[in-house]
Amino acid sequence: MTITEELGRTYGYDDLAWLMGRMTGDEKHGPAATSTLDVVWVLYDRVLRGGPERIGDPGRDRFLLSKGHGPMAYYAVLAAKGFLPVEWLDGFGSYASPLGHHPDRTLIPGVEIGSGSLGHGLPLAVGTALGLRAQGLDDPAVWVLVGDAELDEGSNHEAIAFAGPAGLDRLHTVVVDNSSATHSRPGGIAARFEVAGWSTATVDGRDHEALYEAFTAPHPGRPHAVVARVEPKNP
Repeated sequence: MTITEELGRTYGYDDLAWLMGRMTGDEKHGPAATSTLDVVWVLYDRVLRGGPERIGDPGRDRFLLSKGHGPMAYYAVLAAKGFLPVEWLDGFGSYASPLGHHPDRTLIPGVEIGSGSLGHGLPLAVGTALGLRAQGLDDPAVWVLVGDAELDEGSNHEAIAFAGPAGLDRLHTVVVDNSSATHSRPGGIAARFEVAGWSTATVDGRDHEALYEAFTAPHPGRPHAVVARVEPKNP
């Protein structure tokens, strides 16, 4: 039984604004949080296999939030899905609160990695997919959410270049593109993945049906990247 079931309350997408509104204080990184809201919701609501009752289950899907600065949307979705008490949101960023300005996997149920130092999430996801393969766990999917500016970090390009030829078909990357990257890429973000042998899709990052179709598109033998375009960070 999840926390929300115990309280006799379930939460949906329309509740997320209220849940995020419970988190106050400085260092909120609001645009970073709101840019990821729809992607994280669709993943947890319709795609990821696993829930609060499956934390630690080897067969669960893994979600790695690499874009860890401004995690309020992530926390709101975790609360809505019963991973953590809604009351935790009120103490966001305060002394002794488990909900810091960057997620901590040792403090928050269901969080797979500590994140916020950009450039590490995708390499960690590659390692996770390799580790699952080595254990013979071929069913769990690995998902990692990165930002477009984060792809300026060279560690991501090494991970992209490795994952395609390695055929890590249980690996999925979602790039939330809010036009905040410093360096442009010829052909766009998706092209960088395609040349390394990835399957790709580019969609409206606010369109839930388009996101779901992109997330569930078949990609046998190849890792999959979805570029989710949202409004620019600084229009």
